[in-house]
Amino acid sequence: MHIAAMKPVAISSADVPSDLIEKERAVAAGKAEEDRKVAEAAGKPTQPADIVAKRIEGGVQKYLKEVSLHNQPFVKNDKQTVEQMLKAANSSIKGFTLYVVGEGIEKKVDDFAAEVAAQVAAAKAAA
Repeated sequence: MHIAAMKPVAISSADVPSDLIEKERAVAAGKAEEDRKVAEAAGKPTQPADIVAKRIEGGVQKYLKEVSLHNQPFVKNDKQTVEQMLKAANSSIKGFTLYVVGEGIEKKVDDFAAEVAAQVAAAKAAA
C-alpha cells in the first residue's frame, strides 16, 4: 500500500540510479542560477559559491529522501520512516515492483483516411 501511494524509485538512497541523481542536481543548480540572476537584477548580493554548492547538495539529499523507500515517512504513521517501521516489526524488504494502471499499454493509432484510401485503391486494382 505504501509503495502504491508514495511511488518510490528504489529501496535505499544508495540504490537510486545515478542518472536521476544527476538530473536532480542539474535542476537544483538551475534553481540556484535563477536565484543568482534574480538577486543581481534586484541589486542584492549573491550567495558565495560554497553556500550555493551546499544548497545544491541539500536539494539532492531532499530528493533522495523523497524517492527512496527506506527514507520516506510511513503512510500510516508519518512520525517514523519506513525503515524504522520495518526495524520495529523485525522485517526487511528485498525488492518491490510498482505497477501503474494503463502504463505500458500502447494505444492503437488508426488513420481512417489512409485506410479508406487503401480500400479504394484495392477496389480499383481489382476491377
